[in-house]
Amino acid sequence: MAGQRPVGVTVVAVIAWISGALNILGGVIQMFPGGDNFAAGVWALIIGIVTIVVSLGLFRGSNAARIVVTIVFVLNLLSAFFLLFSPFTLWSAAISALLAGIGIALLYTRPANVFFR
Repeated sequence: MAGQRPVGVTVVAVIAWISGALNILGGVIQMFPGGDNFAAGVWALIIGIVTIVVSLGLFRGSNAARIVVTIVFVLNLLSAFFLLFSPFTLWSAAISALLAGIGIALLYTRPANVFFR
């Protein structure tokens, strides 16, 4: 870890945590009776838990955490696409996708690259 953590990295860590929480919420809703896709709910729940756990590594400057969060954000984008078609998780999926896109962009700025070196 080189120097002070850039604001963008802190923002991404917070976004990752929020995104993980939204995935967990959407997954739980999908798994309740009346949810239209139990498998998608389980998938969203797993992604949410991994996102929250790994987001904590971003605060410490772990490059491995940055790579895992990037992969999870890409998976978030894919799962959000499928969850957008459910009336129960429409807003959760839309916000999760938006936060994942912003998170990916901020993880690879010049100050972030220096921090994770």
